[in-house]
Amino acid sequence: MRPTELNPFFRDLTDLAGVGTKTVRLYQRLLGTGQDTPRVVDLLFHLPVDVLDRRARPEIATAPHGAIATLSVRVGRHEAPKRRGAPYRVFAHDETGELALVFFRAQPDFLRRLLTEGETRIVSGKLEWYGGRPQMVHPDHVVAPEDEASLPAVEPIYPLSEGLTGRMLGKTMAAALASLPDLPEWQDPSWLARRGFPSFREALVGLHTPSEPADLASDAPARLRLAYDELLSGQLALALIRRRIRKQAGKERVWPQERVDEIRAALPFALTNAQTEALTEIADDLKAPHRMLRLLQGDVGSGKTAVALITIAMVVTSGAQAALMAPTALLARQHFEAIAPMFARFGISCRLMIGSQPAAERAEGRRGLAEGSVDVAIGTHAMFQDDVAFHNLGLVVVDEQHRFGVHQRLALSDKGPSSDVLVMTATPIPRTLVLTTFGDMDVSRLTEKPPGRTPVDTRTVPLDRIDDVAERLEAAIARGEKAYWICPLVEESDVVDLTSVTDRHARLTERLGDSVGLVHGKMKPADRDAVMARFRDGDIKVLVATTVVEVGVDVPDATIMVIEHAERFGLAQLHQLRGRVGRGKRRSVCLLLYKAPIGETAKGRLSVMRDSEDGFLIAEEDLRLRGEGEILGTRQSGLPGFHLAVPELQGELIAAAHDDARLVIETDPELTSARGKALRLLLYLFERDEAVRLLRAG
Repeated sequence: MRPTELNPFFRDLTDLAGVGTKTVRLYQRLLGTGQDTPRVVDLLFHLPVDVLDRRARPEIATAPHGAIATLSVRVGRHEAPKRRGAPYRVFAHDETGELALVFFRAQPDFLRRLLTEGETRIVSGKLEWYGGRPQMVHPDHVVAPEDEASLPAVEPIYPLSEGLTGRMLGKTMAAALASLPDLPEWQDPSWLARRGFPSFREALVGLHTPSEPADLASDAPARLRLAYDELLSGQLALALIRRRIRKQAGKERVWPQERVDEIRAALPFALTNAQTEALTEIADDLKAPHRMLRLLQGDVGSGKTAVALITIAMVVTSGAQAALMAPTALLARQHFEAIAPMFARFGISCRLMIGSQPAAERAEGRRGLAEGSVDVAIGTHAMFQDDVAFHNLGLVVVDEQHRFGVHQRLALSDKGPSSDVLVMTATPIPRTLVLTTFGDMDVSRLTEKPPGRTPVDTRTVPLDRIDDVAERLEAAIARGEKAYWICPLVEESDVVDLTSVTDRHARLTERLGDSVGLVHGKMKPADRDAVMARFRDGDIKVLVATTVVEVGVDVPDATIMVIEHAERFGLAQLHQLRGRVGRGKRRSVCLLLYKAPIGETAKGRLSVMRDSEDGFLIAEEDLRLRGEGEILGTRQSGLPGFHLAVPELQGELIAAAHDDARLVIETDPELTSARGKALRLLLYLFERDEAVRLLRAG
């Protein structure tokens, strides 16, 4: 179904001259696309990271040490190695001096043909001076004067993998560029003119064949053009998904306000201004004829659950059902235990729906949801399996789920075609990345914390004082306090770090006895939940854990957070972990243990943590320090990876792409105009499959 104009991009790399079965495996490793065979487009989107500037044309005597030089020389004598392993040397000269060209594991016959005695050659490479004599080891290029035009004045440098050389990649790239077609322009002409952007083809060719180092700069027009193309494809896909969800007519909900006010008054605290403002925005969405699709972004402890609870009350008292989906069974159970008794006072029935329930209990819950006798389902993704049907689902609240992507947002529509959707996240995501991930959603932000929240006292402590920390922890446990002790985990399969968490558990158990528990990513979810529940109930006083406790556990009386090797964590992740304490009235402390010496970036991260509790400020700083790919501390964050765009540097382009995509969908929703048809090519080119399917389905 892909347009034929794009066939040159989606050919297998093996279609290009010089790429056989052995070479293609090297490209597969380099490009890491997951495709059986890498395609031309995968190679074209593998951009150079730097350049070698070969424009310097000194004479031998004036060539600086360690610099790239391009020299015109006359070839003199060849000197074969006198012992095994010694290099082969070819001596060449100009009017100012002599240069040794050095080759290891040389093929003498080849070198005699390449560097024929008495003839002039252009050589280019890194020139070094040893003992007052210049030499060039393995010149990058050797050409006859008549072929000088083939020598690149500015040569792109690419990331490479083992077995693949820059020259091999350069030849394959040249073949790929030679087959590039001219595509219809999908960008607005006035925008291109205002920004001085080249065409898509010119931009690709320009980046792979730079004429000067500035052509590869982060603000070079060709680089920005391609980044904007990629960003616009993403924003357009999100806009189409938003339109699809909004097109399924929403319901103008009406509820008895006095009943909702009673439920609101029953909360044990007053709402903040930010919570009230968010509820006003949500109420306006619910009353409108289109479906709500809103992201509620709130820092740890900002009161997202209270907003969700009132939202559920509005929808349920209007006569529909609501579902609250949590990422873990433990968190779902905690929500149920907190919400169900309160709703019961107002005649609203709740049901817990998790995978580990007995079959009879689950069947009873399914019956209640199908008949409509259950108003609110609280559970995990198990609620949205095929065998669960709702009588009249009006609202889906997705809690603490930054891994909840566009596919899942669309799938929810199938359970309740007119249901409103509220997605909540406690991970503060910078504004630019909110657009790249949740660009199809309206956004409410909770920027205040409810009164009575005690700030967490954050301190940095060198790791060589770990015995002092353990001693103070022992005293705190004797006073009845609870603590987390987090060990680093780079990946959940990392055996070395798994050893460190079990080792720390063993050492603390020696000191504190059976009051120490252990959780990590290798455990079965049910076993992990059981340990966390024992910690919450007080059977366990110290929970030694990896980052699995980052979300999904609420223990208000835990007051101590120890993070070992804090320098290994990202800022957003440290902030999330710190948010596990300070949830009650007692003073809480977070100790960031670091191994000295640490680099400037790590030192900066720990300073930000020590000085600020503002999750949004921390998220912006994290983006600046680390970039979009790691912003949530794991590559499984659900945020999109980019080939050509660098979101932390291109926030302005993201906002422009967001506005452009909205305007396109408002004026040409089926993409049938001349620009619309070209934009369809853009969606195919960047493989926004979900959007393409929606267009086909109408």
